Amino acid sequence: MFDLPADLPADLVPLSWLIGVWEGTGVIEYDAAGRTHSGQFVHRVSFSHDGGDYLNYAAAAWLAEGGSDPAQRLVPETGYWRLHRPAGEADAGPALLPAPGSPAPRTADDVEALRTPRGGFEIEAAIVHADGVAELYLGEVAGPRIEMSTDAVVRPSGSRAYSGATRMYGLVDGHLLWAWDIQALGQELRSHASARLARAD
Repeated sequence: MFDLPADLPADLVPLSWLIGVWEGTGVIEYDAAGRTHSGQFVHRVSFSHDGGDYLNYAAAAWLAEGGSDPAQRLVPETGYWRLHRPAGEADAGPALLPAPGSPAPRTADDVEALRTPRGGFEIEAAIVHADGVAELYLGEVAGPRIEMSTDAVVRPSGSRAYSGATRMYGLVDGHLLWAWDIQALGQELRSHASARLARAD
């Protein structure tokens, strides 16, 4: 059972089921450049909040046969997930600019006004990989299910070809299940990895 944190900002309630540390295993399966990339991996994912209207995200993975050997570590990620909404008077930015005003905190009614006709909420996730690739995902959370796809991918000139992705997350029988499809190494969008994670905290 998951208890909703008492200090959770209203904007995070639709994403609150993600909060915590999740651990488990997954499978990689991707054919590209004349090679099949496959195997099992160990995965640790963390969603936390620090009082802002976003979730902090971090994920690390290792090939299962390598344990925690740094040589077998896969590319880690970090980022921020939030509901999609226009910036308001209480929002800081861009950069280090302070908020232009200080109105009352956003309420459950403010968040409810963002609900889509399908009953969910639009979300955005900014995810940066340790190899320099940055992704901006747009999608929707509807109950304990998220579907999102890249709106933009930025990568260093020396990185391997990677141009798009979709991700799906769901809470099933207390486990976090996810699937990640990628468009990389000259291939069309196709299945890449999936995992089943249990709450570790």
